[in-house]
Amino acid sequence: MTEVSGKAAVVTGGGSGIGMGLAKELARVGVSVAIADILLDNARTVADEINAAGGTAVAIHCDVCERSSIEEMKAEANAAFGTIELVFANAGATSFASAAELTTSELDWMVAVNQGGVIWTALTFLPDMVEAGGGHIVATASMAGLIPSLVPVHTAYSAAKLGVIGFIQNLQLEVAEHGVVTTIYCPGGVLNGMRDNNSRYRPQRFGGPSDEQMRAPKASFKDNRLRFMTPDEVAPIVLRAVRDDRPFVFDHAEQRADFRRLYADVVESCFDDIERWEQEH
Repeated sequence: MTEVSGKAAVVTGGGSGIGMGLAKELARVGVSVAIADILLDNARTVADEINAAGGTAVAIHCDVCERSSIEEMKAEANAAFGTIELVFANAGATSFASAAELTTSELDWMVAVNQGGVIWTALTFLPDMVEAGGGHIVATASMAGLIPSLVPVHTAYSAAKLGVIGFIQNLQLEVAEHGVVTTIYCPGGVLNGMRDNNSRYRPQRFGGPSDEQMRAPKASFKDNRLRFMTPDEVAPIVLRAVRDDRPFVFDHAEQRADFRRLYADVVESCFDDIERWEQEH
């Protein structure tokens, strides 16, 4: 069990969407929260709301595409709250560029923010957790990573999120002896403001921010009408999984059927096939 009350947490991407929901729920249960975001004004707004409600929060600028920015964010969080025992590596962005239209900058951005940002955030805070003899790292991946067939025309995003799952699962094998626990959160459809805000998160080296609205191709959702939840609805679900030290946490029970179609049907059939080959040869 991971007790969260009375501890200090960092939430990247905490200025909006899922990160905002997590930050507010953490503060509600007695956690001091460092809210990191590439848009500092958003982080400040959330921190002000938490402090006004009697919680404890600070706002910190961080571009998780840059390791130096993550290190600076850690230094500010440590200065505010001391050792950080709860890390929510949540910052991310999305892309619905088709594979045929995928540019180098778009792919690089998706990998840098969704995969590299999670990895470097985890690794930057990990040494303190090991020294302290415990801690909990929560990585926001996606059902689009665990079940890539769930949302078509989502190649770069799905690839980066699947990389997060592989990294965190393997990391757990290394850090368990130090009392560090990991949890992978795979949102299955959460209202996070990406349509209006996604382009604003783009760092300069990947083309720079803009006010352009994100448009998902009809092919991405024509056969899959996702049920969208709010950040406030999913945050308690995630914290329950953290308290229970669960390796994964999902938020849409009905997506079990999609998991079975991909893994029980497709992957199991591949094992059946190789078993037949071994028996025959």
